Amino acid sequence: MFDILVYLVENYFHSGDFPDAETISKRLSAAGFEDDDISEALTWLSGFEQTEHDTTYPTFNSSRGFRVYADEELSSLTTEARGFILFLEDSEIITAPQRELIVERILAIAEPGVDLEKIKLIVLVVLWNQQQPVEGLVLELLASHDYSSPQ
Repeated sequence: MFDILVYLVENYFHSGDFPDAETISKRLSAAGFEDDDISEALTWLSGFEQTEHDTTYPTFNSSRGFRVYADEELSSLTTEARGFILFLEDSEIITAPQRELIVERILAIAEPGVDLEKIKLIVLVVLWNQQQPVEGLVLELLASHDYSSPQ
């Protein structure tokens, strides 16, 4: 699935628009990705549509509270990953609601100990999906070259 996310970022991020599921499916199929992988990626990406309809408390956007992670979250987020997410929030690159969306999207992968490179990619996809402008230095920080998982 991460190969597909890398492909989408590399080919469509510059346009600023997040393509719809039908467009993504056609383009990924034409690029040679397997149907099962496309389906998995589209299912993961559909999580953004579900969270768009959620309402949050207005004060949550400016929350400066301390985030305590549940046991399930701790199994998917390494200490390095949690530190990176905290760094992004403290640097005001992401907001508290975006942090929650990032954590939710990481948990949706159902992979224990998601590594930092994959989390950077997820953060980039979240910011792109929300059409938040990404400054050059932030883009450089998030655009890593190795998203493959060690097997």
